[in-house]
Amino acid sequence: MKVLKFGGTSVGSAENIRRVKEIVKNQQDDVIVVVSALGGITDKILNAARMAVMGTEYFNTEMTGIKERHEEVVEALFDGEQKETVKETVIHLLDELDKVIQGVSMIGELTPKTLDKIGGFGERLSSHIISQFIDGAQWVDSSKLIKTDSAFGRALVDFEKSEKLVQEAFNGFSGICVAPGFVSSNNAGEYTTLGRGGSDYTAAIFAAALDAYVLEIWTDVDGFMTADPRVIRKAYTIESLSYSEAMELSHFGAKVIYPPTILPVYQKGIPIQIKNTMKPEAEGSFIRASEPNGKDRPIKGISSISNISLITVQGLGMVGVTGISMRLFGALAQEDINVILISQASSENSISFAVDTPKAEAAEQAISNEFEREIAGQQINKVEVESGLSIVAIVGENMKQTTGIAGKLFNTIGKNGVNIIAIAQGASELNISWVVKDGDLRKTLNVVHESFFLSENVEVNIFMLGIGLVGGNLLQQVRQQQEKLMKEKHLKIKLVGVANSKKMLLDRDGITIDSFKERLDAEGEQSGLEAYKQAVIDMNIFNPVFVDCTASNDAADLYADLLNANVSIVTANKVAASSEYENYLKLKKIAKQKGIKFLFETNVGAGLPIINTLNDLVNAGDKIQKIEAVLSGTLNFIFNTIAQDVPMSKTIKMAQEEGYSEPDPRIDLSGIDVVRKLMILVRESGYRIDKEDVVINKFIPDEFFDGSMEDFWAGVSNLDADFEQRRQKLESENKCWRFVAKYEDGKAEVGLQEIEQGHPFFDLQGSNNLVMFTTERYHEFPMIIKGYGAGAEVTAAGVFADIIRVSNV
Repeated sequence: MKVLKFGGTSVGSAENIRRVKEIVKNQQDDVIVVVSALGGITDKILNAARMAVMGTEYFNTEMTGIKERHEEVVEALFDGEQKETVKETVIHLLDELDKVIQGVSMIGELTPKTLDKIGGFGERLSSHIISQFIDGAQWVDSSKLIKTDSAFGRALVDFEKSEKLVQEAFNGFSGICVAPGFVSSNNAGEYTTLGRGGSDYTAAIFAAALDAYVLEIWTDVDGFMTADPRVIRKAYTIESLSYSEAMELSHFGAKVIYPPTILPVYQKGIPIQIKNTMKPEAEGSFIRASEPNGKDRPIKGISSISNISLITVQGLGMVGVTGISMRLFGALAQEDINVILISQASSENSISFAVDTPKAEAAEQAISNEFEREIAGQQINKVEVESGLSIVAIVGENMKQTTGIAGKLFNTIGKNGVNIIAIAQGASELNISWVVKDGDLRKTLNVVHESFFLSENVEVNIFMLGIGLVGGNLLQQVRQQQEKLMKEKHLKIKLVGVANSKKMLLDRDGITIDSFKERLDAEGEQSGLEAYKQAVIDMNIFNPVFVDCTASNDAADLYADLLNANVSIVTANKVAASSEYENYLKLKKIAKQKGIKFLFETNVGAGLPIINTLNDLVNAGDKIQKIEAVLSGTLNFIFNTIAQDVPMSKTIKMAQEEGYSEPDPRIDLSGIDVVRKLMILVRESGYRIDKEDVVINKFIPDEFFDGSMEDFWAGVSNLDADFEQRRQKLESENKCWRFVAKYEDGKAEVGLQEIEQGHPFFDLQGSNNLVMFTTERYHEFPMIIKGYGAGAEVTAAGVFADIIRVSNV
């Protein structure tokens, strides 16, 4: 014996009812089919009743819609004599419903008893239609088999009597039987109903009474999901759960089954299978007493409830006073207010609990009335109500005695800038629940889903600023490596924002790299940096990374706000890390406090691992004693290229054209760029330094740095003769020029030096950089890092590496 229950969506149209018939006819067992009303019909019936009690005629319009809906289904499913027979039954029931609604309108009263009578008409109608449509099916009236008390609107099932009646009705049964869900009756034969999700409950009662080997709940989803797929697209079906896990997930918003459904079958050890009427081939979710192979994963799923309010009762007068909780929750029970979550301080001076927001005002009033004397005497503070909140819960039996779950959970949430307002965890360790603001719900669900590896891949959401040479190269490298990163690192880098100097484009679902330029041109909004920063913050997406591939001072000014909003920063822009020391320190501190990343490896040496190596030395307890470095790929290119037939002015132009220099090459020629890089290295070594602490020995006269770029290009050739004369002298002495940065004993300087053959700097080719760290451990033989130090491609590669570091994969 099997019991199959089909929900409102499953029987919501003639097409879906045909699917139901096919599913039922393919069963190899005797089956009882419990059906809900056609999707949305019960709501329409109750709405008609409420309009009728108000004395308006609008209920007639609702009733017309109800009648037309059922007539359309009958017309589509039946023909000939059978159609007329079914129509007669349907019309009879609709006429009965219409008379009751008319009566409500005439007397202007809608009692719980009348509501129970009205509420079950949808199931009575649908079950008659479906039983006639499935060849050979019998129909049984569930209301005569499931008995309850007479508490209309909240009736309790008499399981002993109901079980006996069900067993008698199905004694010797074989074949197919269709029964309405939701409906029941008291001992006087008056209609009662089983409450929200009552059709599930009906099916469970039948299954338990008849010792069915399985209860199948057919709905419009594949089963229990690891999270809400409308929020987390990577959520997937949970193959198997325990009864307790299913109950917890259902309680916290996973609307797959009605929680009380589990009780009758749980007591009999009957498994439940959730199946999708639209995809019957899908395996669905299996709920049973014990969940095999459960130790593979500590949590089974994430669920949430929105539109809740948190009410806090606090006061020193509560400490050590017995009966406070009893009075508090007794007052709420009197008002029929359900408490969803409770959090109490161990000092007993406060209790917080969550209720549905529509009930918050009534709850506040009930508590204020109950504790009126204590509030007046200031033993208890005024009741506080905070709305606009959501509850999130992780559920899993294998959390029990698994260390580190809560730590990992709250660390992950905190790093993403989500404030947890209240926490609750039972001693069973089956569930950890917490309260967040509604605006943080999407981000919370996503980061928790990924943190506990319910998704196979880690997702990093990047916001690009600057899509010139470096930014463009970076995006192409990301595109080329995406498949490999997914396969080998389970890392997905998703472009969700991109901006240039004029426009910005943001898309939470992702921007395809191949078409980002076209979309930016066609869909991008006119914006400035401040607008882009605010848009990034307002998106409030999980695992966000702001990637700055500009050299803009204004862009660097955005960093503090972004970091404070828990957005990690990866930047090729040297401005922030070489700004005033207090600002540099502030940015580092914010990132540390927030548990996020502020990475700028490419600020020195482009793609060379200079800053990371330096950090490793310092973090391991080594002390930097001296830094000597050739840090300008631009200047190294210039002094390696200069020759008798390639004068100084031409080498500068070549450096600009080949992308080695800044757009304004005077920044490189002035030594300012090298000063910035030296400052960053000194700061990362643990020393305080500002720009005025660095001595700059210029090799080009000051007048060349004044005026416009046109003036510079017009006059720079005047330097060629002097440099050529000096170059020839160097060549004769077997020496070369290198623009060197040095820090030792608290003194820092940069300038052009003559380097003899045999020195590590002498053989630097092209735009290569070289850094020598003399430390307490690397004293006799300094550590040397050497390689490409300029160029869009290697700089982009360094930025890319920092993005991967943010992901921690």
